[in-house]
Amino acid sequence: MYSKVTVAGHPIHPMLVGFPVACYTGTLIGFAVYAANGHQFWLNLAIALNVVGVGSALVAALPGFVDWAFGIPRGSAAKTVGLGHAGLNVIALVLFAIALGVYVTHWNGPATGATLGLALAAAGLACTLAAGFLGWMLVQNYHIGIRLTPTQERDELAVQNTKVTVLHHHRAA
Repeated sequence: MYSKVTVAGHPIHPMLVGFPVACYTGTLIGFAVYAANGHQFWLNLAIALNVVGVGSALVAALPGFVDWAFGIPRGSAAKTVGLGHAGLNVIALVLFAIALGVYVTHWNGPATGATLGLALAAAGLACTLAAGFLGWMLVQNYHIGIRLTPTQERDELAVQNTKVTVLHHHRAA
């Protein structure tokens, strides 16, 4: 399945996802260093990177949603994996947005602590990393966002309709 949102034939979503990942990582580092030394610079760095991370995540989500909604066949394993990818990214976005809401008012003065920011950023980054793994699965296993030849396109239908990789099993009671 080739991406529905492209620039000069290149999918936009993968071009954009690096920005929130980098900014979310920097946000966590900023909170960690601020927690260790209390210098306002590090809190301000965490806040600034969080603003860019949240904003760029919203921008990256738009072409990703269009690709998921209109490009991946309904009922396919890729659709399910894509939903998990999106869900984890939304959770990460909410966690970083909460951290932003809590700390943005401390730009000109120290916060009472960084524990909440560290916890929210760590949980948000963990969700982002898990979402990244699912995004990799979409490309590697289901070839989402890859331009295929007509022969490959026919073969791909069989791949897209395979069962979802099971990460855990529920036992019947």
